[in-house]
Amino acid sequence: MRFYRQSYSKKLPKNRYAEYLPFKGSNDKIIDEGIAIYFQKPHSYTGEDVLEFQCHGGSVVLDLLLNEILKSGLARQAQAGEFTERAFLNGKIDLTQAEAIADLINATSEKAAISAINSLQGAFSNKIKELNEKLIKLRTYVEATIDFPDESIDFIDDGQVLIGLNELTKELEAIRKTANQGVLLQEGLRIVIAGQPNAGKSSLLNLLSGKESAIVTDIAGTTRDVLKEQINIDGMPLHIIDTAGLRNHTNDIVEKIGIDRAWKEIETANRILFVFDSTQKDYEEQINLFNLIKDKTNNKIAFSIIYNKLDLVTDFVPPKEFTDIASIKISAKDANSLDVIKEHLKQCAGYDNSTEGVFSARRRHIVSLQKAEDHIQTAIELIQNQSMFELSAEELRSTQQCLNEILGEYTADDLLGNIFNTFCVGK
Repeated sequence: MRFYRQSYSKKLPKNRYAEYLPFKGSNDKIIDEGIAIYFQKPHSYTGEDVLEFQCHGGSVVLDLLLNEILKSGLARQAQAGEFTERAFLNGKIDLTQAEAIADLINATSEKAAISAINSLQGAFSNKIKELNEKLIKLRTYVEATIDFPDESIDFIDDGQVLIGLNELTKELEAIRKTANQGVLLQEGLRIVIAGQPNAGKSSLLNLLSGKESAIVTDIAGTTRDVLKEQINIDGMPLHIIDTAGLRNHTNDIVEKIGIDRAWKEIETANRILFVFDSTQKDYEEQINLFNLIKDKTNNKIAFSIIYNKLDLVTDFVPPKEFTDIASIKISAKDANSLDVIKEHLKQCAGYDNSTEGVFSARRRHIVSLQKAEDHIQTAIELIQNQSMFELSAEELRSTQQCLNEILGEYTADDLLGNIFNTFCVGK
């Protein structure tokens, strides 16, 4: 504010009114002409006094104005996410709303943007607050039974607490499922296409991306490096990675490097599309490769078997080893297979096309909601034993702490740092 008084005026502009004026440097030369708006606390984005300059958008003009402000010694450049962090710390928004701002900026589809706006307007926060109110009431009943065991207070034996906790569990599960949709809209899935050389991996990438992203030939080892594309399926982003064909015997140094990179990508996948060449008469090598991938990833990554080249086979019978694994039959060179693949991926992800009631969410929210469900379930079991009310009260306290962590009421400083460091500089 002092910088403004020294450079432009003896007094600040009227609160929340735009003032058109020249922006001058320390040598009193005009840098630009624009608008200054003063937002007096607490009625600003951060809850603090804020002076906003609106100038012409050229990078040179912006740099000149910014340098003059910094030279005054009365201001410094904001850190990544600092404005939003200050808004959170000053109680203007809760942590889910702060995260929603970043999600809105980074949205890659219309549905992702809508879900972020819903969260920013409090859709997620309000649900958590409603759960907290119900939980506090139930905690009060349990605590009263502990504190007044000889009184005629019997909140638990009449079954109302158990009924309330069971209803709360159902609500938590519903919110977690909706939050999972929000995570899918914001983060999407990291899909890695793997398989033997010439199985049709690059053709599958081209089919999904809708363009010739990868060179396709009948020569084994054509794809020697990792290829990446991002697409949207009904608003859900998919990060698709095509890898070099995996084989143990190759004398090509470049191909060996590509295979090493392929293994690194496989280890970070949310789902692996294992492309199976249905035209091969002997399936043993492909089955062995599939088992090798499972072993290297400690069987922690979900698989889909993509039986490819079905247009060239009339009597194909899937290997019995893959009976219990999600699979589809396609021809990667047939455009009609695209809808089959998309529907399969949506089902595997548990993705719902509807945006009604959906809010943006993060992985940490899913974890906290799951922990809250687990604590409530433990509390229910303890209450049913009729002798461990103190332990059940502690489980309910832990449930409330999990919910409060979502809103940022009880959150570690290092987590806050990680969250706000993902913002663009200044926001």
